[in-house]
Amino acid sequence: MLLSADRSAADTETSLSFEVIAAVAEREGVDPTDIEPPTYDALYDVINPEALDALFSPREDGTPRADGQVEFPFCGYHVVVTSDGDVELEDGDSHLG
Repeated sequence: MLLSADRSAADTETSLSFEVIAAVAEREGVDPTDIEPPTYDALYDVINPEALDALFSPREDGTPRADGQVEFPFCGYHVVVTSDGDVELEDGDSHLG
């Protein structure tokens, strides 16, 4: 798998970067561990997975970060990740204006 994640913490929350991989895998009908080169793009080639995971995480003092979203292309999809943790996929061609 192409994600680096610290699984030593007892935290059971799934990272946003894994949620992106899982959403693409579900849409493609494959296991998330199959979403890797050469068949699929590497997530780290389009966005820094650790930065994505940290983007909407609470600050060190526990205060929440601002609402928002980040959008990027990945594996032929237009991916939208919101501060609520939602991951939406649109076909890449359908997003072209």
